[in-house]
Amino acid sequence: MVDGVDDVFKALADPTRRELLDELYREDGQTLSALEDRFEMSRFGVMKHLKVLEEAGLVVTRKRGREKLHFLNAVPIRLVHDRWVSKYAEPWVAGLSDLKHELERTMEKVYEIYIRTTPERLWQAITTPEERTKYTFGNRVDSEWAVGSDIVMTNAGAPGPLGDGEILEIDPPRKLVQTLRALWSDDVKAQGFTTVTWEIEQVQDSCCLTVTHLLPEDAHPEIYGGWPMILSGLKTWIETGETLTTPGSIMYAG
Repeated sequence: MVDGVDDVFKALADPTRRELLDELYREDGQTLSALEDRFEMSRFGVMKHLKVLEEAGLVVTRKRGREKLHFLNAVPIRLVHDRWVSKYAEPWVAGLSDLKHELERTMEKVYEIYIRTTPERLWQAITTPEERTKYTFGNRVDSEWAVGSDIVMTNAGAPGPLGDGEILEIDPPRKLVQTLRALWSDDVKAQGFTTVTWEIEQVQDSCCLTVTHLLPEDAHPEIYGGWPMILSGLKTWIETGETLTTPGSIMYAG
């Protein structure tokens, strides 16, 4: 979704499609057969609704062996909020009101967003500490950006590191695989290391950025719940040079 606000509203207008998002919110990464079992309609009917959700960017699919899994992508919903809803209603409770208020714990979270830029420019924004502060809760991320290098997340207003990790794989400007350990509270420290994969694919004059976060089943929502805000802030920063006045961009910005 480059700027497909109309597609998002169209997709959310249908109650069945909202129920499909609810179902993926409850249990992410489901097959078509699993989703079909939960709805009183034909397999073809479920496929048609999923296609509309995919075209709006609200559902992302991934192959796992012979199976095709469907994941909820909350980024377009966040973009609608950041560009429209936040002008009229504050404070905002993150997430769609029809969805549950607490994220269901899962092994994998997949987020996808289209940004009008080049792979090189997007890579620069991801790997430059000063730029990271513009859309990652005011935090900077420092590393030598080589396999085996440490990653440290800090904030000018925090007494110590807020996170750390290691570079597992790096292929500029296409792919970055890193571990991540959150350190900002005792609750998240107990979760240990998780794995984040950033993948950049050029699509005409834009880039498709896919972030995949692999987590334990009991992962604390704070570890992954901020991705929609971060990625919508990244898109706005690159495309406009402006910082979003949302928590993901300015809540802890010094």
